Amino acid sequence: MVGYNFHTQLKRGIYVKKICTILAIAAVTSLMAADGEAIYKSKCFSCHGDKASKAALNKSQIIAGWDAAKIIASVNGYKNGEGGPMKGVMKPIASGLSDEDLKAVSATIASYK
Repeated sequence: MVGYNFHTQLKRGIYVKKICTILAIAAVTSLMAADGEAIYKSKCFSCHGDKASKAALNKSQIIAGWDAAKIIASVNGYKNGEGGPMKGVMKPIASGLSDEDLKAVSATIASYK
């Protein structure tokens, strides 16, 4: 009987450690998730204004309310050196965004209506 209790307790301890590890990984992942609003404020706000409501440098389209897929396609175009009159300004900004950052900021901009 003593051996049984020891092995049962050992198994429980292993399961608790596994559960704690999984929870820790989930917590770190959520903390590291891109913050679309923060990215917008640091990378986009100065030209596109509050809630993407102005034409950047009076040359771009107003992007508030664009759907996320359109924003992602546009920014990826800038990364590739394509785009309209703002491509020279946008390429370095777009190139500095990871795919995760781009998804987060495009969702934020799409929410501005």
